[in-house]
Amino acid sequence: MGSLAAPPTFPLPSTIPTDDKELAKLAPFTVSLPNGFLPLSLPPTTLPPSFSALSSLLARMPIRTAAGDPGLLATFKLGETLLRELPDLTIEVDKVKDDLRTVGGLYRDYCFLASAYLLEPCHERHVKGEGYGLGRQRLPAVLARPLARVAEISGFKPFMEYAGSYALFNYRLEDPALGMEYGNLRLIRAFEHGLDQSSSEAGFVLVHVDMVQNSGLLVQGAVNALSACGDGNRKAFNAGLESLVEAMVKVNGVMDGMWKKSKPNDYNSFRTFIFGITKQSMFPHGVVYEGVSEEPMSFRGESGANDSMIPLCDNLLEIKMPETPLTDILSDFRSYRPGNHRQFLQWVKDRAQDVGIRVYAMMDRQSAVLYLHALNQVRDFRWRHWCFTREYILKKTTHPTATGGSPIVLWLPNQLFSVYDQMMEVDGANGGLPECGDIMNLVRSQRKTLEKEVDRYCSERSG
Repeated sequence: MGSLAAPPTFPLPSTIPTDDKELAKLAPFTVSLPNGFLPLSLPPTTLPPSFSALSSLLARMPIRTAAGDPGLLATFKLGETLLRELPDLTIEVDKVKDDLRTVGGLYRDYCFLASAYLLEPCHERHVKGEGYGLGRQRLPAVLARPLARVAEISGFKPFMEYAGSYALFNYRLEDPALGMEYGNLRLIRAFEHGLDQSSSEAGFVLVHVDMVQNSGLLVQGAVNALSACGDGNRKAFNAGLESLVEAMVKVNGVMDGMWKKSKPNDYNSFRTFIFGITKQSMFPHGVVYEGVSEEPMSFRGESGANDSMIPLCDNLLEIKMPETPLTDILSDFRSYRPGNHRQFLQWVKDRAQDVGIRVYAMMDRQSAVLYLHALNQVRDFRWRHWCFTREYILKKTTHPTATGGSPIVLWLPNQLFSVYDQMMEVDGANGGLPECGDIMNLVRSQRKTLEKEVDRYCSERSG
């Protein structure tokens, strides 16, 4: 039980305002029942005219521009062009600070430019077949000051993040009438060829957007399960778990499409630009944000681990993580989510402990089966994530850390082994659940496979 009981409900909008002025006053990443963890409205595709210099640089920045021409990153001219053309627009940021949707667009765009500037030298070396070497160790004031300001207003870190910049605030609809169909999604900003919808960079980002559009059902299922558990309503509790499983089946199905939409051989060509600062050889002493602080700063950077869907399941299902430095990294990633996401996830964790979700599920056979099915969807997601890591990264590069600064071999298995263990505990506590026999056979087999793969990659990389 928590030391202080969590309130029985969390303020979740059931409808989204249609008035642009009303939307502008709301934090874009407010968790809602219709959109789940996606922003309340579509991200802005253009910036106010006062930011024309920023817009111009971003349009010319990608390795291949929207027009198909070589961009500034293709010729390694971004840094010098930025220093020559970009003014300090911090004053202009303050003029639009009350329009949170516009501020969100500025945060996204300054993050893209900052990452491209800092990592451009690493990209050049990578293209030449060399190691990454060092990135730029100082972020010029014309970038650092406005980036720090938009980050302060929006509640993010002043560095590229998963939700606020690279992925969930970086899509548009080609035809608004077609809605969120995958074929209708396009990127707003990109580093490599992502403005081409068929490119691997576009596929990598847009598959994540496509997954998260199912998070409304996931949020609703979690909230309903918590409410029903607190009320002792078994039927409603089971229905909540069923909704959770249904949502995660959809998420995992979309995730499986990554193989076709983003090719393993292409990933490392644009991955250079989404590395963070923390625990990265490119930034051994951090980065100085000129005009902000002469003390070097360090941030984890973009990572799918910043997504809120699996942490929601972890917290709701009371999945126990081991007390290890790897779990400490998992905790640190929490601070890289939108503020309202963090509040909601903490509420789910506290409320699940208060009402005793896991114990309540074990008190009824049907609930226990549904609970195990929910754990199985979390397992399925994490196993797929491991398979992507193995094929897209471990087989392609020996760089020891992921983009977010976690150890590339050990970090994902740390969480996945915990899910395996909890599933076996649940099955064992019920004397074995014949209805879940196939699932548990897979768990036991997959766990052995993972142990062997981790041992092999650790041995290869230490030898």
